Parts: sequence; C-alpha cells; structure tokens
Amino acid sequence: MTIRLGLGLPQMRQYDIGRDVPEVARAAERIGYESLWVFERILFPVPARQGLYGVDGLPWPDRYRSVADPLVTLTLAAAATERARLGTSVLVAPLHVPFQLARTLATLDAASGGRVVAGLGTGWSHDEYAAASARPFAERGRVLEELMDVCRAVWGPDPVSHVGPTTTIAPSVVGPKPARPVPILLAAGNRRSWSRLVDKADGWLPVAMGPGQLASQWRELRELAEERGRTAPIEVVVRVNADVLKGTYEGADRRPFQGSTDQIVEDLVAHAETGPREFLLDLQSTARDGGELVDVAAEVYEKARAAGV
Repeated sequence: MTIRLGLGLPQMRQYDIGRDVPEVARAAERIGYESLWVFERILFPVPARQGLYGVDGLPWPDRYRSVADPLVTLTLAAAATERARLGTSVLVAPLHVPFQLARTLATLDAASGGRVVAGLGTGWSHDEYAAASARPFAERGRVLEELMDVCRAVWGPDPVSHVGPTTTIAPSVVGPKPARPVPILLAAGNRRSWSRLVDKADGWLPVAMGPGQLASQWRELRELAEERGRTAPIEVVVRVNADVLKGTYEGADRRPFQGSTDQIVEDLVAHAETGPREFLLDLQSTARDGGELVDVAAEVYEKARAAGV
C-alpha cells in the first residue's frame, strides 16, 4: 500500500494568505498530495515568559510571530480544491468554545463534501490560555474530553443534547450535519493522553522526531489499545516539521528532517519503515513565498515516490 502524503498549508508571515493558500492548495492536489493541513498558534509573547513547548530556555522561533487562523486557512483551501482531505494538526482545543467549534467543523465538512479531519490537542502555552481559554490550563485534559463529546453530539442525530462541566445543550435541532462522521485525531505523547486517545478518538498525530522514537511510541500505543480492549484501528498521521536548506547539511547535530530535499526524503524513508500510512509534510517555514513552497513540495513529492514512499 502506498503511503499517503499530505502538505502543510502556508500560514506564516512571509505568505500572502489570500493568494498563496488557494494557489498552494490547488498545486498540492495537482502534484498528488492527498491531504492539506493547518496548525494553530495564536500569539507570540514578548518577552516569552515560558519556553517553546514549555521547555525552560527554549526560544520561540520567529516564524510563530504571525500565524494565520487555521480554520480560515482551511476554508480557503476547501474552496480551491476537490479531493484532498482537510486536516488540523492541531487545533488547541481548549482555546475554542466547544459548541461553536463543533458547528464550524460540521459546516466545513458539509461544504467540502466530507473531507475534514479534526486533529486536536491540549497545547502548552500559558499565555495562549490566558488570552483565549475560558478554563484554566490545569483543566486542559478534561476540557478536551468534553469538547470531543460535544462534537460527537452536535455531529450526531437530532435532537442534540449535552450536559457537561462547560457546555449545556438543551435538546435542539443543530445543523448542518457533516457529510460523514468526522474523524477525530489527537496529538498525544504520554500514557495518560494515549488512554484518552484509545478510549475516545479515531487516531493519533505524532511528530516525527526520529524513527526509533516513533516506532517505540507506536508499539506502546498499540499495546495500550490492546490492554483497554480497543478493537477499532487507530489512524496515524505523522507530522513532519521540515527545514529545507540549500545544499546538504553536514553538521553532526543535524536534526531529523533538516537539510536538503534528498536528506528530507532519506529521513522520510526511515520513518516510513516504522509502519504509519500517512505523513504530513510541513515545508513552509524555510520557503520565501507560495511559489517556492510549491516548487519544494513538488520536488520532495517526486523524490519520495521515487524512493518508494
């Protein structure tokens, strides 16, 4: 079975969102990419009181200084394409009102003919929670769980009803409905979040940090699913944050997916051997504009297919 390849849409400050998003989306579909993806970053604190990913001293990259709204970006891509799946990797779920997010995703799925993939996570930025979340950071796991319950209710048959800690929906007719059940995938990296995934979600959104780590986590997740009696398959979409550089990166400290397009593809081949059936390639950070992003995306796609991915 051929591995599916998806592409991250242009959201960063070097892009003209209204022009580049539709053009890149159309080009990606023409090249052969089977899915299009967005991520969420709502602010850039100055100065940063908390390191990137919550790691002390780790600076926020400049590319996060301006990131276009993920759902607006995905809507632009939906209108410009016909076949590609439309995914979020990820929405920081507790920054959204559950009922409103459920309706927005349902409307986008109905409008696009059943192409939405809802990738959700809890996030890590205290500043983002202070700016946008109605609930404290410490409650993020419970908020995510209820948001998933609200989505399932809103997307299900009428009358819709839900009573929970943050959301109450009196029995109501709520539409439009999604064109088909929207899959929910979770970003999860520890046993507690994996348990939530196994019990309540359709799939997993890991970040590619090396084939050994990916293989180990995937094995642990499958073992946990067996322990908890899950029989449904777990969809896996591996997020690849690539820094495409001119020439070959020779440094001994080279990170996975940092370097020339040939090195990016070499890393992709190594990660593909661990078993996932879909990769999301986010190549936007080092491209200067939409045209360059399309060129790089086409080159990586062609080389990946030639390498058997």
